[in-house]
Amino acid sequence: MFNDEDLIELSHPKYWDGRYRSEQKVTPNGIQPVLDSYEWFRSFEQLRPFFESNLPPSSSGCHILHLGCGNSNLTADLYALGYTNQTSIDFSQVVIDAMMTKYSDLETRWGVMDVRELQLPDGSVDVAIDKGTLDAMIHGSLWDPPADVQSNVGKYVDEVARVLKPGGQWLYITYRQPHFMKPLLERKNSWDLAVKTLGGSQGTGEFDYFGFIMKRHEASNTS
Repeated sequence: MFNDEDLIELSHPKYWDGRYRSEQKVTPNGIQPVLDSYEWFRSFEQLRPFFESNLPPSSSGCHILHLGCGNSNLTADLYALGYTNQTSIDFSQVVIDAMMTKYSDLETRWGVMDVRELQLPDGSVDVAIDKGTLDAMIHGSLWDPPADVQSNVGKYVDEVARVLKPGGQWLYITYRQPHFMKPLLERKNSWDLAVKTLGGSQGTGEFDYFGFIMKRHEASNTS
């Protein structure tokens, strides 16, 4: 189990660089280390209905931004469905190098970037996706979040609002209860917020997950 000090480390790239480096395996040729995939908060197949009901058609050429992609297969999974205009970012240089190598055949973009300071133009993203990144910034009591949590989450949320196009959506998957997360995510001058209960895996006793949909107002206001 993580203690509070450990949880604070999750918001720093040094922790993740070390973790990903320790998880890399050497290939039989002994030259190129590889990193196996890991899926936070359910697999693509479990989340596929949620994505299919909220993503624009792949034929639209929509620009999808993966916020803290880690070593998830989600970029490749969506690519296989025809979503080729994707940007996958993470603040860990180690994982981005590994993913660029692993998926060198995909015509997508990879970049080292902190979600709290996105190096992207205003209104340049149709859909942003988060599956575990925001949660890594949270520690302490959600009844009264510590100052660093409020600061980190606030910067992150405001940056997503900035880069979304009018009418664009942020899809955020979490296990955290909506009554805790809504106050952190609401930006009434920027988007409308809706929540869908995704449910646990039947017969496993798994707790529910939630899919938050933040849809940017058509009139491009900022909070």
